[in-house]
Amino acid sequence: MKKPKKILGTLLKFILFLSIGLVIFYLVYRNQNTAYLAQCAQDGIPAEECSLVEKVLTDFRNANYLWILMVLLAFLVSNVSRAIRWNMLIRPLGYQPRFTNAFLTIILGYFANLGFPRIGEVVRASAMAQYEHIPVQKVMGTVVVDRIVDVLSILLLTSLALFLEFDTILQFINEQVSLEEKVGSLTNLILWAGLLFLVVAALFWSFRQKLVNTAIYKKILHIIQGFWQGIQTIVKLDRPLVFILHSVNIWFMYYFMTYLCFFAFAPTAHLSPVVALVVFIFGAWGIVVPAPGGMGTYHFMTQTALMMYGVSGEDGFSWANITFFSLQLGVNIFVGLVALLLLPLINRNYSPKT
Repeated sequence: MKKPKKILGTLLKFILFLSIGLVIFYLVYRNQNTAYLAQCAQDGIPAEECSLVEKVLTDFRNANYLWILMVLLAFLVSNVSRAIRWNMLIRPLGYQPRFTNAFLTIILGYFANLGFPRIGEVVRASAMAQYEHIPVQKVMGTVVVDRIVDVLSILLLTSLALFLEFDTILQFINEQVSLEEKVGSLTNLILWAGLLFLVVAALFWSFRQKLVNTAIYKKILHIIQGFWQGIQTIVKLDRPLVFILHSVNIWFMYYFMTYLCFFAFAPTAHLSPVVALVVFIFGAWGIVVPAPGGMGTYHFMTQTALMMYGVSGEDGFSWANITFFSLQLGVNIFVGLVALLLLPLINRNYSPKT
C-alpha cells in the first residue's frame, strides 16, 4: 500500500505546484489583457480586433530563432562548466566521476524541475550516485555546496544590478507602492518569521530527549553526516581558482542568455547589457519561486523589469513567453529527454573509478 500512497502524494504535490504556476500565469495574463484592451480602446481599435493571445502568437512567429539557437549554445556551455565544477567537488570524496555522467544528470535535473519544483537536485544526485556508485547522501552534500555557491553568485549579481540601476529601480518601486505599505509588509513578514522560528525551537527543545533516541533521528543524523562530508569538499579543492572561474562562467552564460534573447524580439533588441542584467536578476528570482520552471512568476518578474525601461506590458508579456516557452520548456524538455535516454546506454558496461 505504501507505493500507491507515495505515488498519489507525489502526484498531488505536482498538481499543487503546477496549479500555483498556472494561477500566477493567468493573473499576469488577465491583468495584461485588461491593460491591452484599454490601450486598444484609447487607440480606437475595436475590442474584437484586439486579442492579446493573437499578439503573443504573432510575436512568436516573428521572433528570430537564430538568436534562440545561440541561447541554447550558451545554455550548454554553462552546464559544461557546472559539470566540471561538480566533479571537482566530488573528487575529494575519493571518486573519479565521468564528465558525461555529471553533465547529463545535471540536464536531467532541469527536466525534473519542470514537473516538480526543486526535485531536480534530488534527481541529479540520485542518478549520479547510481551510475558512479557513490553514497547518495555524500553526493547530496556536494549538491548543497553547488547550490550555496549559486546563492552567493545570485546575491552578488543582485548587488551589482542594484548598484548600477539603483535610482531606476527605486523610482519604479516608489511609483508602484507607497513607503508605508513597504515598511508595514516587511515588518509583518519579519514578525511572523520570528514567531514561527521560536515555536519550532521551543517544540524541539521540549522533546529533545525523546527525539534523540528515535530511529528516525539516528537516520537523519546519518544523512546529515553524509551531507557534511560532501559539504567539506569545498575546502579540499585541488584548484580553487579553476572552481571560481567555472562559477563565473556559469552565471555569465546565464546572464548572456537573457541578453541574446533581447535580439530575438524587435521591441527589446535595442536594450543595453545593463538592462539585460536587471531583467536577468528579476527573472532569476522569479524562477526561485516553487512553480514548474518559474511559470507565471518568471513572466511577472521579467515583464515588470522590462516596464522599467519603457517596454510596454504586452511586449514584455510576449518576450517573457518567447523566452520561457522556447528555453525553460522547449530546451529543457528536449535536452532532458536526450539525457534520460543516453544515461542508461552510456553506463551499460561502465565501471566507476575510485
